[in-house]
Amino acid sequence: MKNGLFITLEGPDGSGKTTQSAYLREYFDIRGIETVFTREPGGTAIGEKLRTIILDRANSEMCDMTEALLYAASRSQLVHQMIRPALKEGKVVICDRFIDSSIAYQGYGRQLGDPVRVINELAIEGCMPDMTIFMELAPEIGRSRIDPAALDRLEQEKLEFHNRVFRGYKELAELYKDRFVCIDASRDKEAVSRDICRALDQLLEDRGFSCR
Repeated sequence: MKNGLFITLEGPDGSGKTTQSAYLREYFDIRGIETVFTREPGGTAIGEKLRTIILDRANSEMCDMTEALLYAASRSQLVHQMIRPALKEGKVVICDRFIDSSIAYQGYGRQLGDPVRVINELAIEGCMPDMTIFMELAPEIGRSRIDPAALDRLEQEKLEFHNRVFRGYKELAELYKDRFVCIDASRDKEAVSRDICRALDQLLEDRGFSCR
């Protein structure tokens, strides 16, 4: 059983997840709530090695299913080594991307379909987020925010791919309304942060989290 809270950040590349993670650190620090921040792929020594393999632009020959399986492997290690232990200790876990990313990027973007959901459900063993903050931003805007020289292997995919990913996210948000909080990420970062904080205030109240 989980005692803590598991919150994930999702959205297209360039949607501002990294910026909002910094705001979230301040949010939880002010409230005196012990929080663990992590990311996908990565978050563990094994996961970071897999991240390097997955995102390396030199690995252009990687087949789509290999990509999907590597993401799931990194996720399984993260759940086992970091997320589940932290939740059992009553901590809040904030993860930059999780299972919804794989469904959006590999299921929809790579058009691998439902097998992506199946392998990732095996990987996470029922450890689903309590809340998923979806940074909603048109892919062409997100891509314009990233330095072309810094694009990783997935970020450099064609806009058609990223549009499929975005459609996937939108369908997931509609399907899982109970945990998805959709945030208009086209606005300035302070406005985005205020909306996220309001959603978190409600979640903490609903779950009875005590703040100092």
